[in-house]
Amino acid sequence: MTSTADRLVVAAAELLDNGGEAAVTLRAVGAAIGVSHNAPYKHFAARDDLLAGVAAADFRTIAESFRQVRGSEPEPIECLLAALDVVVRFSQDHPARYRLLFNNPAIAATAGPLSSAAEEALSEFAAIVGDGQAAGALPATPTDHLAILIFATAHGLIDSDASGRLRPRTGWADLGDGLRTLIGLLAKPQ
Repeated sequence: MTSTADRLVVAAAELLDNGGEAAVTLRAVGAAIGVSHNAPYKHFAARDDLLAGVAAADFRTIAESFRQVRGSEPEPIECLLAALDVVVRFSQDHPARYRLLFNNPAIAATAGPLSSAAEEALSEFAAIVGDGQAAGALPATPTDHLAILIFATAHGLIDSDASGRLRPRTGWADLGDGLRTLIGLLAKPQ
């Protein structure tokens, strides 16, 4: 059986998807799952705590997707592109939640489960980058540095694409073209 806290997190994620961050209040989330307006406060001291719960759940989901990609794609460059596609699809399917994960400093500063979940996702991504390095397909530089650089660049491309500024300037058919260009610049000939 799902706990009330878990149900609140799911309801908050749905409100984020449908109305953005402004739609998420503890009262609205309580109403969405049919509990009193005070019930959410038994699980989350404030709205930011609830939003951190949503972000932690999403980071865990992304980490699991990275693990699945890593276990299913034998070619290191294709594995890295598939992992980046996970993030792109999440940003397109859940733009408000993506912004919560990567553009909200107040939520990012939350310690505890959110920090652990974010670190888990980053570690899984770094493992994919490390696999590419071990196969000789990516530059031999500190893995965490390269992983952060790739991820931050991908985030910049995602953000530019979401704002509508990317494609008219580049002529790329989609964001994947930009990510393939990025990884192509890094990839070593085999």
